[in-house]
Amino acid sequence: VLLDAYGGFEISMTPGYSAGVGAGWLERGGCKVIANIRGGGEYGPGWHQAALKENRYKCFEDMEAVARDLIDSGLTCREKLACIGGSNGGLLVGNLITRPIASRLFGAAVCQVPLLDMKRYSHLLAGASWMGEYGNPDTDDWSFLRRHSPYHLLRHDILGKPEPGDDGVLGGATESTDAGWECPRTLFTTSTRDDRVHPGHARKMVASLLEEAGPGRAPRVLYWENTEGGHGGAADNSQRAYMWALTYNFLAKELGLEE
Repeated sequence: VLLDAYGGFEISMTPGYSAGVGAGWLERGGCKVIANIRGGGEYGPGWHQAALKENRYKCFEDMEAVARDLIDSGLTCREKLACIGGSNGGLLVGNLITRPIASRLFGAAVCQVPLLDMKRYSHLLAGASWMGEYGNPDTDDWSFLRRHSPYHLLRHDILGKPEPGDDGVLGGATESTDAGWECPRTLFTTSTRDDRVHPGHARKMVASLLEEAGPGRAPRVLYWENTEGGHGGAADNSQRAYMWALTYNFLAKELGLEE
């Protein structure tokens, strides 16, 4: 089961036909679930505003609730459940693989062109234009942004390795501190020429997972960076097909779809 969501900027994710999903996932026996979590626009402006800034955590909790329901209802199990999201949805996935509850709900994850360092996002590319959605990390807003910055949850809270100069702004560890944490098997994808979300977000997160968490706590972490394509990750249909083939093949292998 592949669980997809966005949860931001009043953008609605509603069911619709996709030939790529059909050929790449459904025809192979996979199932796709779309979660209408807070932060999106599926139920109007109030639904979006419910997860702005200091309430951002609500969209992560919604995703956890959907995942738990899928497992509790018998539709799937942790080993057969994956999450996927891109851009703001990549921030969502970044939180799901680092939060103590969510990281135990998913066997695999796909994190596409993600925001992951919420301390520095506003200084990179188009990041400053999103402060109305997330908050300004150079003000007191950092007190809540810090609690859903996946890069800091991983390095500071889980691994105990804050970046130089961060000690004074991070404070004490959050609830993500978890000696038993293990990262779901994750594929990160990004683009060198992304003009909205800097590829540095994905690069530094993957580097930390591979070099600092290591195979003991992050057993399978894969990374693909296209040198073209902008924020969509692909410059043409050929590259787009390749990117999605990588994605669905990764998911099929990690969830045991083709065993």
